[in-house]
Amino acid sequence: MTTVSPSISDLFRVFGRIGLLSFGGPAAQIALMHKELVDTRGWIKDRDFLGALSFCMLLPGPEAMQLATYTGWKLRGTLGGLIAGLLFILPGALVILALSFLYIWLAEVPLVQAGFVGIKAAVIAIVVQALWKVSQKALTGRAAWIIAGLAFLAIYRANVSFVFILLVAGLLGVVVFRETASGDQKPPAPSGHGLWHIPLWIGLWSAPLLLVYVIDQTFLLDIGLFFSKLAVVTFGGAYAVLAYMTQTVSVELGWITTTEMIDALGLAETTPGPLILVTEFVGLLAGFKQGGVPLMLAAGALTLWCTFVPCFLWIFAAAPYLDRVLAQPTLKATLTGISAAVVGVILNLSLVFALHVLFGAVSQSGLGLRPDIQSFDPVAFGLMCLAGILLLGLRWPLGWVLLITTAIACGAALL
Repeated sequence: MTTVSPSISDLFRVFGRIGLLSFGGPAAQIALMHKELVDTRGWIKDRDFLGALSFCMLLPGPEAMQLATYTGWKLRGTLGGLIAGLLFILPGALVILALSFLYIWLAEVPLVQAGFVGIKAAVIAIVVQALWKVSQKALTGRAAWIIAGLAFLAIYRANVSFVFILLVAGLLGVVVFRETASGDQKPPAPSGHGLWHIPLWIGLWSAPLLLVYVIDQTFLLDIGLFFSKLAVVTFGGAYAVLAYMTQTVSVELGWITTTEMIDALGLAETTPGPLILVTEFVGLLAGFKQGGVPLMLAAGALTLWCTFVPCFLWIFAAAPYLDRVLAQPTLKATLTGISAAVVGVILNLSLVFALHVLFGAVSQSGLGLRPDIQSFDPVAFGLMCLAGILLLGLRWPLGWVLLITTAIACGAALL
């Protein structure tokens, strides 16, 4: 149980502060919440906070946002969960909207293009950093390494669907890891009833999809269905699903280019809130290309809705069963297999992004992507190395790294 029951106004104030200051990715966001909710105010016990974090890491979607929603639910029920979750999302969503307009209007300006070279170079270092952190947790034995290697080959060489890779990895996890995940602890009884949330939130989730279907807005329906599917398979964090999103929206659907996808990630890294807000940028840019500003706004709103409404569904429906869920060995084994596959998927993302940043021309071959050596960009390579040294070697803050690489790229263009 919680140690303090804060007022609704206190929730608005504290979670509003968390939403505005939640830069730096999930680790920094979770640390900020722990400081505010556990250390400073004592609203949540440390044991309950860590258990909730483990629970949220089992769910698809952004774990930090879902942890905020869960703690809000724990403190003040459904209303508290809505306040905490929405305040975690809205500041970043508004910033992404503003940055999207600036990107559309200014992306062709030569100096702005040069600045994005610096951002993209830093993005490679950011993804490599994520790869390192995930691999340390997920690759705990030979079987996990093999699953990761197979996942990489499947998506890079054979262009296998991300969803199919997750399904196979989950099945392999049950076969390989279930015995080690088993325990003697009897699953506890649920602490409440959350099943009534399922029809409510599924209805809210599907309502705009039915609307755009009825009014025959094919593009918006495609946007809604794609990001709804993305919300269901977002295991392993935003970096894992970025590979699937890039593969689908850039290669299969042609909504945006791979270069624009890298730009989107760079912009999302500079905003507060969950990194999965990169989906909003994709929806906004795709909508603008299809039908100008009106369709842009509609696509962005629908993208946000289909990305985050499922998060509230998972939390409100499953939160009363938290302890029982965490005690299931089959689920633990499934997630262990998926986590291993995610390493291979993020490795693919790192390679794809790096090739598109370092080479002006990249084509698809039977062995994967094939860069044109003559199109190699030495400035981008130097900036990527610098970003790697600052971020991975010296552990500089992400904001400073992005600022430095962008400034150097602009300076090189002016010279």
